[in-house]
Amino acid sequence: MTNDEALARRIFLFINKAWGYGDANPDHYFLAPNYRMSELQGAVGLAQLEKLERAVERRVLLASILTKWLEGVPGIAVPAQPLDARPVYWRYAVRLDPSLIPDGPHGFAAKLKDRSILTAPRYIQKPAFECEVIREQRTFGKSRWPFTLARPEALRYERERYPGVYLGLDGVLVIPWNDRLSIGDVEYIARSIIATARELRRAS
Repeated sequence: MTNDEALARRIFLFINKAWGYGDANPDHYFLAPNYRMSELQGAVGLAQLEKLERAVERRVLLASILTKWLEGVPGIAVPAQPLDARPVYWRYAVRLDPSLIPDGPHGFAAKLKDRSILTAPRYIQKPAFECEVIREQRTFGKSRWPFTLARPEALRYERERYPGVYLGLDGVLVIPWNDRLSIGDVEYIARSIIATARELRRAS
């Protein structure tokens, strides 16, 4: 307990990545851990580990079904399948071709919302290096560590140095994914994406 409002806010921020949820312009204000999990949630999570492999297999299966539906749809690029890794599909992300879908992720997300499918356009609104914790080097107290170890050119975050980052964000639409989805759910999502892509292509 404290009657110091500034200290109370900092403690509250500290448990959750120093992200200002509810703020007008939230940001990662300083270096902080992700301690949102309670002891009860930790105990439940530990017990759930026995189901992890089955849950991952289900997610992969459902993702493969969606991929088959969406492959070849003009304006939509499905996730690439790396040869040396196995995605677990925490989320399912597609890339939108701006030359075919000029409304981009935000316009696409709005259309899908009309079909009761919630998505995350861009997923994040800005890259990590634009967040306050990195931009202002607010790490361990006033030490600036580990930024003090970096070469000066490594700490230059001008937008023009990273065009691919912004290009990537501008075209990505992230679909929440869950191993409890039914095959019917996945087919509905697929049909909705295909119909939305067709509608937006026709309007462009």
